[in-house]
Amino acid sequence: MVDSQTDSRTRILDAAEAIVQARGVPALTLEAAARDAGISKGGLLYHFASKEALLTGLLGRLAEAMAVDFDKAVTSQPEGSGRTARAMLAWAFGAAVPGCELQDRAAAVFLAAFHHDPALLDPIRAVFARMRAALAQDGLRPGAAQAIMCATDGLFMSHVFGLYRLTEAELAEVREALDMLLEPAR
Repeated sequence: MVDSQTDSRTRILDAAEAIVQARGVPALTLEAAARDAGISKGGLLYHFASKEALLTGLLGRLAEAMAVDFDKAVTSQPEGSGRTARAMLAWAFGAAVPGCELQDRAAAVFLAAFHHDPALLDPIRAVFARMRAALAQDGLRPGAAQAIMCATDGLFMSHVFGLYRLTEAELAEVREALDMLLEPAR
């Protein structure tokens, strides 16, 4: 049985995320989130006392989902040198190929938080810091794992801002070039 408070909270977060994704940051108001979630403004205020609290909830949920997804990607890789970097490549080029729904949701939440208060991104920064720490211990040549992370982050940012779109062939070439960085340190 689903807890009604949890269900309301999830509906509010889903509605807020959809508003930002579809209509942009300025359209996210407590009233709009309550209306789109199908609850009263008082019901929304029970869970989120302010727009900042709502954004904090969005980022917390996203950070948790990112950490879980990345951990799954790591554990799906064989142990040994480059395991975390291989996971990062699988994660970036697998289910989360630029243009997928998860990336679009993440982009909307990141931009909303950054627009409101860049400090709200701290939970996401913590996930990235954990990834970087794991990459630093990955056993690859100095800089190789960081280059992989920078490249995959660059693909994400090019998608977020519509800077450019790589063709399938170009994505395959980038993946092949990044795979070459997986050589263990000597």
